Amino acid sequence: MTGTGILWRNHRQLPLRHSHMAIVTQSDMLLLLVVGVLLAVGLLMVGSASISIAERQVGMPFHYLLRQGVYVAAGVVLAVIIVQIPLRVWQRVGPLLLLTSMALLLLVLIPGVGRNVNGATRWLSLGVFSLQVSELAKVALIIYAAGYLVRRGDEVRTTVKGFLKPLGLLVIFALLLLAQPDFGALVVLGATLLGMLFLAGVRLWLFGLLVVVAAGALALLAISSPYRMERLTTFMNPWADPFDSGFQLTQALIAFGRGNWFGVGLGGSVQKLFYLPEAHTDFLFAVLAEELGLFGALTVILLFVFVVWRALAIGRTAAQLGAHFGAYLAYGIALLIGLQAFINLGVNMGVLPTKGLTLPLMSYGGSSMLVSCIAIGLLLRVDLENRRGGQSS
Repeated sequence: MTGTGILWRNHRQLPLRHSHMAIVTQSDMLLLLVVGVLLAVGLLMVGSASISIAERQVGMPFHYLLRQGVYVAAGVVLAVIIVQIPLRVWQRVGPLLLLTSMALLLLVLIPGVGRNVNGATRWLSLGVFSLQVSELAKVALIIYAAGYLVRRGDEVRTTVKGFLKPLGLLVIFALLLLAQPDFGALVVLGATLLGMLFLAGVRLWLFGLLVVVAAGALALLAISSPYRMERLTTFMNPWADPFDSGFQLTQALIAFGRGNWFGVGLGGSVQKLFYLPEAHTDFLFAVLAEELGLFGALTVILLFVFVVWRALAIGRTAAQLGAHFGAYLAYGIALLIGLQAFINLGVNMGVLPTKGLTLPLMSYGGSSMLVSCIAIGLLLRVDLENRRGGQSS
């Protein structure tokens, strides 16, 4: 019996204690508080990091801050609405959401329809708002995969064919994302789906083989693309070319160095003054580390660790109650938020190659913020149904 198989069986055997339900309720309030702190700190840092570039681009220092405030408010409203929708509805519409996201990924590739930014075609223009379709695809795939693992769980765990079927879906998404190109989203999606399969109890030898194959495929993609290969070599030694290919990373590392223990003070960052590109989006954490120091940076990391741990705990509780769709959904959300935060933080600190991934709940961007809030809303719904004994109402 594999380790994951034991985990699956233990989920069904462990009794749920009333004291644990009380802890769930208390921790749920703490989860809301932590998410609220991340949203507030992110909003504050977007305002600080973007003030100079907003003044230069549109003549309004708080342009990006105001827009981010609208995105946060819209995201909170969406999360509140989603909490009211029973999980059985999401399970039923999972295939429709998946097909819709695939259609949008195709639509964005049509010349004249998709919006091109810095050589990448990832956005659909909706007037005052541009939708990054890959963000929606992340949540759609998690919802569908959770439903699929409920319907075909035994097949996935016991047969090679059952294990490979969901991977065929991942290949389709990979082709669509690489056409944009959006290598970062592909890495997050692929790792999230693999993680969900692992937690579902697939055979370890199959999982290990797939990880090796996937790693080889990603390495081949990197080697075959000059700009991806340049990012890899630059990441390993950014100081070799600090004014060209290594400029972004070296400026981020300088920001971390200036921050010291407690930072230079809110608003006091020098690197955000046109030195560090994408200071309010991909490299927001570097500005935060400069202004709030190591103490502030570690606090944010711990807040994300708590969100991921809480999501995994909610998933485990759902599994104990026999609500397997909710369990897989919570696991998928934990993996999605955890992986994207890990990659963004790693890129900012120079321990991972540069990728265009935002920091969930914090970085500037409407699509990222809305999808992050949707994920939190789904997680809260799983927790709500847990407290009702695993039943939808």
